[in-house]
Amino acid sequence: MRADYDNVADTIQIELEPADRLDRDDATISGLLVGLCDGRAVMVDLIGTDAGVETRLKAAGDRYGLDAEALIVAAQAARAAPNRAVTLDVAVRAVP
Repeated sequence: MRADYDNVADTIQIELEPADRLDRDDATISGLLVGLCDGRAVMVDLIGTDAGVETRLKAAGDRYGLDAEALIVAAQAARAAPNRAVTLDVAVRAVP
């Protein structure tokens, strides 16, 4: 997972997996675009990062079956290192 925060535009782009193309964007969640390729979410773009980031990422997680905690951590890491790509390797949650 790769995330990048543009502090001038106040946007965070989270790349879930590399994709040669996007078939379409889903803008169902306000302030968030989800890029789809072959029906899978491959990219998440947050527009505006002052409020509601976690709520929007949780909604994206619910809608697309994504790991909302990993999305939130990626967004936090990106904001901590503006204008630089941050790469995260998030393992599958261990089953107790």
